[in-house]
Amino acid sequence: MAPVPQLPTPSETITTDASSENNNVTITGKIYTRVRLATKSDLSHIYQLFYQIHEYHNYTHLYKATESSLANLLFKENPLPLFYGPSVLLLEVSPTPFNEPKNTTNEGFKPVLKTFDLKFPVVEGQVEEFRSKYDDGNDKSDVYIAGYAFFYANYSCFYDKPGFYFESLYFRESYRKLGMGSLLFGTVASIAANNGFVSVEGIVAVWNKKSYDFYINMGVEIFDEFRYGKLHGENLQKYADNKDKNGEGSC
Repeated sequence: MAPVPQLPTPSETITTDASSENNNVTITGKIYTRVRLATKSDLSHIYQLFYQIHEYHNYTHLYKATESSLANLLFKENPLPLFYGPSVLLLEVSPTPFNEPKNTTNEGFKPVLKTFDLKFPVVEGQVEEFRSKYDDGNDKSDVYIAGYAFFYANYSCFYDKPGFYFESLYFRESYRKLGMGSLLFGTVASIAANNGFVSVEGIVAVWNKKSYDFYINMGVEIFDEFRYGKLHGENLQKYADNKDKNGEGSC
């Protein structure tokens, strides 16, 4: 699980203002957020965000995805039922309030709207790179992609119903320490609880104390007696042609 922001401290005096300078947008006072299910129009932003989390962990040399491969993974022509396949929630921000969507692209999930009070200004320094391409019918152009949550259904012989594997949560640097992590993770947990899934589980980085403490505070139980195991790369490929001398399978 990726690093997450701390909870916000509300400011005593709230003003709402957004100023633009050198292709930056500075938001003060209040910041408006929307959590929604990603669509194919978000593909380039998802690709960039996935790259950034690899960059954060110094794993860019392992990043093999392309926009095309992500499209095949996330937006299949014949998708699984909602939330059973790989799912991405995007958290968008804006200096002005969101309206109720006029177009409902994702039936089964209603976007979650929340307003945060800011103690310090937030600078959107990549206005064009992360301007949202999502069309909700309101012609609102001051919306930017701040972060994502990536999860999918998993199964265990311990339960008779599926749970969620929470693969990662990530925010761009400008939007950390604002309390948005609890909104995004909480939305995933709410989806699970309201749709019959029995758990939300994933890997917690023990070296990242802020991230570790965040998940503890969100109610996640850490099982110290288990270790994460991974069969991959050359060790996995050894099994690709595992045949004996007679050409028969060895298993």
